[in-house]
Formats: sequence, structure tokens, C-alpha cells
Amino acid sequence: MQNSEQELEEAKTVLRKEAIAIQEIANRLHSDAFCKSIDILFETHGKIVITGIGKSGHVGKKMAAMLCSTGSPTAYLHPSEAVHGDLGIHQEGDPVIYLSNSGTTPELIYLEPVFRARGAKIIGILGQINSPLADKVDVLLDASVCEEADPLGIVPTSSFIAASALGDALGAALMKRRNFDKNEYAKTHPAGQLGRNLILRVKDVFHKLDKVALITKETRIKEVVIEMSKHPLGAACVLENEKLVGIVTDGDLRRALQNTEDLINKKVGKIMTEQPQAISPGETLGYALSAMEKRNPSPISILPVVDPIDLKLLGLIRLHDILGN
Repeated sequence: MQNSEQELEEAKTVLRKEAIAIQEIANRLHSDAFCKSIDILFETHGKIVITGIGKSGHVGKKMAAMLCSTGSPTAYLHPSEAVHGDLGIHQEGDPVIYLSNSGTTPELIYLEPVFRARGAKIIGILGQINSPLADKVDVLLDASVCEEADPLGIVPTSSFIAASALGDALGAALMKRRNFDKNEYAKTHPAGQLGRNLILRVKDVFHKLDKVALITKETRIKEVVIEMSKHPLGAACVLENEKLVGIVTDGDLRRALQNTEDLINKKVGKIMTEQPQAISPGETLGYALSAMEKRNPSPISILPVVDPIDLKLLGLIRLHDILGN
């Protein structure tokens, strides 16, 4: 038990030290250097190239992923591989971000004249502001920390978090400068739920009539069950002249079974929900999800899809279809 308490306290110490490191960086962040960095990164017509080695390389990969997903084309370049062909990633005028905790990374020092020959501006996110690399970059962002957060004080912990946080700050500022919104974000995340909600529309995922149980008010419940078994979407649509006049869900059948004698021979008109809520095929999945969740008096998990002009039934969309399950 004592060991558990000590381990928990050590974990809290690590988190506190890393939080302090980020706060200290925020306090030292100067408008001139930061805004100049944003100007350099925003004005490029190519891509941003990030380079660093070791733990700084891991930060660089994470930073590149963040920038790419938020409207700033970015590539990570391993500095050792750069001189063996990967330098082709960098093109004339591409700005470069150097990541180095020591500020003495020889691979980055070696590459500096190469980037300069290609017209590159270099931003340094460095853990030592008085270092060889600090003298070679156009803009220096101070990522120094007072101490690492691990028990030995030597493992890149606070320094890793500090550099990563500065990368997030650059990315967030670029998003603001580019007026990057949720719709733009969705375009780079089409497989995520946010992307699905904003990009895909009901017409992209709904089930068409040949997959839907279709009945009339005169259909008997036994036949409804048979049709819903053939087309297991959780509901049957009640039609009149091809237009939707009602819906019967699995839940409706269960409730009717509890409250009605001889349900099998009853007609659908006795238990259906009349004039059910429906949706147009042109609406986004996000709108459909909201309509399901906010429906009064209780949420639903299925919506009929109707033509907005002639109001004819087109099919059904389920919550599972929206969530991609």
C-alpha cells in the first residue's frame, strides 16, 4: 500500500513538473518571435518541413501530423536520411522548423547551409537559447525547461512536452490565420465521425426502398412481423399513394404486445405512429444525428427519408448508418 501511495505521488509530481514547464514557456513567449514564425509558415506556397532527431524527431512527427490535419501541408524529414536522398522532400522556399533540445544537433547544423541554398527560412524550437543552432535560425522559440520531470532528471519529459506544446501553439495560430473551421477540418478527417457528420449526407448512407419493409394501414401485424424479418432495419414504413403516413418500429411492436390481446390479427393502423418525423436525403449526417437525439418526447434511432418536393418515401436511415457501425 505504501508503494502504491509513493508511486501515485511520483506520478503527480511528473504531471505537475510538466505543467509548470508549459506555463513557463507561455510566460516567456514573445510576440515578435512568435508572430514572425506564423508569418513565415503562413506565407509559404509550398509545404512546411520539420526536422529533428531522437525524441525531437518524435515531436516533429506529431507536429507535422497536427499541422497537416489543420490546413498547413507539412512533412517530417529525418535529418540523417536527408543526406541520403530524403532531402528531395524539401523544395525551393519551403520553410523549415528545427527541433533540438540541446541546440547542438550536428545533423541540423550540417543541413543549415543546404536549406539556405534553397531559400528556406528556419524556425528553431530549441531547449538551449545560447547554442550553435540558436545562431543559425531566423526565429528562435525558447523551449527550455528548468528540469526534466522524471526521477533522475535526465529523461526527455518536460522538454518533450514543452516542444510539443509550442508546436500546438503554432498550429492553433495558423488555424486562426487561415480561418480554418470545422468544415475544413472534416475534409482532412473524412473517416472520423466529425468528418462523416459534416461531409456525408443522408443520401450517401441511407437504405433504399428495396431494403425497407413497406406496408399499408390495412396490413395485419403478422404480415408486418414477416416483412420486418425480411428487411431487418428495425422499422416498417406505412405508405399511402407512395407517401409516408406512418411508421411501426420494433419498439412499437413490443409495446403493443404488452397492451393488446390477439395482436397478430390487428391491423397496422391501430399501433403505428402517424405522420412520423422524416428527413430529406440532402441533409448532412450531423443534422440527421441531431434530429434523432433531440426528438421530442424521446430520442429515436431511425428516420424515414422522403423527397422534399413530392414527399414520396425514399428509404430509411438508422443511427448505426450515421455512426458507421
